[in-house]
Amino acid sequence: MGFFKEFFDFMKEQKVLTVAIAFILGFATKTLIDALVADIITPIYSPYLNFLNPELAIEVGKSNFMVGHFIREVVNWLVILLVVFIIAKKVAKTS
Repeated sequence: MGFFKEFFDFMKEQKVLTVAIAFILGFATKTLIDALVADIITPIYSPYLNFLNPELAIEVGKSNFMVGHFIREVVNWLVILLVVFIIAKKVAKTS
């Protein structure tokens, strides 16, 4: 029984449950932000990226590098970063 008691003491001491809850809430927030960007924000700027074909690929030997898809994902990442920044700034302002 000493091992299990020590393990549970460790879990209480290190606040493992708090970290697990924070992880779950972070994942849920990511889902909401992804939906916001994909369903509301992307349609706003998407017409300006029509020149960039997501199927654009560079072939080197037997490998295809999906350059168009990668560039779109970088743009999406930047937009998500901007949305998170704006939300964090609003939350910090209200605190």
